[in-house]
Amino acid sequence: MTRKKILFLAEAVTLAHVGRPLALSASLDREQYEVHFACAERYAFCFEGADLVRWTIHSISNQQFLQALADGKPVYDAATLDGYVEEDLQLLRQVQPDIVVGDFRLSLSVSARLAGVPYVSLINAYWSPYVHQRYIVPSLPLTRFLPIALANALFKLARPLAFALHTIPLNRVRRRHGLPSLGWDLNRVYTDADHTLYADVPQLFPPHDLPASHAFIGPVLWSPPLPVPDWWDQLPTDRPLVYVTVGSSGHGALLPAVLQALASLPVTVLAATVGMVKLDAVPANARVADFLPGEEAARRAALVICNGGSPTSHQALAAGVPVVGIAGNLDQFLNMEGIVAAGAGALLRADRFDGAALQQAVQGLLATPAAGLAARQLMDIFRNYRSSEAFSKLLSKILTKA
Repeated sequence: MTRKKILFLAEAVTLAHVGRPLALSASLDREQYEVHFACAERYAFCFEGADLVRWTIHSISNQQFLQALADGKPVYDAATLDGYVEEDLQLLRQVQPDIVVGDFRLSLSVSARLAGVPYVSLINAYWSPYVHQRYIVPSLPLTRFLPIALANALFKLARPLAFALHTIPLNRVRRRHGLPSLGWDLNRVYTDADHTLYADVPQLFPPHDLPASHAFIGPVLWSPPLPVPDWWDQLPTDRPLVYVTVGSSGHGALLPAVLQALASLPVTVLAATVGMVKLDAVPANARVADFLPGEEAARRAALVICNGGSPTSHQALAAGVPVVGIAGNLDQFLNMEGIVAAGAGALLRADRFDGAALQQAVQGLLATPAAGLAARQLMDIFRNYRSSEAFSKLLSKILTKA
């Protein structure tokens, strides 16, 4: 039997956009599929032992991506997306895949269609045009000097126009290549594909009028294949464990303040810097490493503190553990909205970080049985979603129709 070629393209602006497709690629039967994976070289360490064909493509830097989010500006301009399209097309011609799978590689909205290759997109459900969201103003220049209530009111008024401006670059590139505009809805731009897969559960983000080409596959869990620190199997057992990670799109500069706030609490802290910050001092109750196995750390923990993004919060909820999200960008606020509404976590603002507020949130969640119960209920829901099986079934369905 001739193996089908599956090409994954990851936009390496955060670790999540590499980890999710890498986890799905690892789940595919190598007797059925020849797996190819393309992303920027900066995340080469993620591919240790991976059974696939690697390709290198360009992505804007993490710093450029995070700065655009912080400034509230479009992440890409048309020239960048044009360059992406040309690079995508060259790779598609070389690999000649039967299916291409992208994670935030927006240029595939153009290149996959020009190449005539079925395109599957991975994304979070809170970016779907078929999921209602309550938008909270993220960390932006205006939140640095305005009261949050006023900034939130202004954001509510300006958001539709801001989102529309974010759609212009991709629509411009689409028109240049003879493809119709996707309109002014940023959610539609972010989710445009032949098949859109949400790495979420509908219980957190209830959909409406979901088309057949869109589907929830559940969380896609992944941890980098790195050795654990020497102290990993020598942790105290007399106090609750709190797992802390700022993530690759978090506010790394906050980690020292987070550790200091936890230093006086009766907890043991496991902290991962993700290489984002160097610590001058580590509190006595903390153990720190650049990277930790997130899924195992969450299973050991009684509470997880992160930037509010889906990768770490999903690891926590998959282990039945509540989450404190210290959110900065809009993606993190949207994700935490669903978790807080479910009663399984607490949301703090990165641009208004206060150690006392963090202590209160930690103590409250650890002392509140309802938060643990809500997290365990979500754990049970997560277990009913087997993302790798759902993904494999979709590939088979697409290839059967081809």
